[in-house]
Amino acid sequence: MSRSVYDSILQKKRSGKKSLAVLIDPDKTGTLAELLDHCNAANVDLLLLGGSLLLNGNPDESIASIRAKTKIPIVLFPGSVMQLSPAADALLLLSVISGRNADLLIGKHVTAAPLIRRSGLEVLPTGYMLIESGPLTTAAYMSNTTPLPRHKDEIAACTALAGEQLGLKLIYLEAGSGAELPVTASMISAVRSTLSIPLITGGGVRTAEKVFENCRAGADIVVAGNVLEQQPELVKAMAEAAHSF
Repeated sequence: MSRSVYDSILQKKRSGKKSLAVLIDPDKTGTLAELLDHCNAANVDLLLLGGSLLLNGNPDESIASIRAKTKIPIVLFPGSVMQLSPAADALLLLSVISGRNADLLIGKHVTAAPLIRRSGLEVLPTGYMLIESGPLTTAAYMSNTTPLPRHKDEIAACTALAGEQLGLKLIYLEAGSGAELPVTASMISAVRSTLSIPLITGGGVRTAEKVFENCRAGADIVVAGNVLEQQPELVKAMAEAAHSF
């Protein structure tokens, strides 16, 4: 029996290994085939599938096209219940713990719960924390929440700790897709110092150097997305940066 996605994440964390996850927006698939070729060659650890909207096709079709090109585990990173698909390997069940929008803390989850159970997906309960990153991002707008202040490391650390104490299995520090400013290394380090569970960071990650910086600060998984839509060849250097630990 194959190891679950979460078990694999935990095993890598225990052994000090870092991971690169590539975020694929199903509405932006112009360079998908090329990107997946680069992901295979670079031994990318995870593929996250999701976006704020679902304008083209459906997640089942997106996953089928990805499965035809790679065996990398596919984890749903949904913007809505419409982006659920039993064809994926796992689901990041996001609770936006940085904000006070009740719908995204528990409300939408109640509606989705029966669908998620029927899907048979491995559920990864995740505390999602939006961090101030310059101009308003799509994530902040769509979630109707105020991001945590960029330089308030102690607020982020306490928020993440509360998420772990509530039983969440992952914490995701997110600047937002296409963020002008990524999450700072000092905030990642502060959050890492409070947690025993795996830490994901993403948003505004455009270089291998930033991947390395996030890993060194304490991220277990670094997510890259927007930049790879234009420069899929960057995957190699980013994966090498993560895997160098």
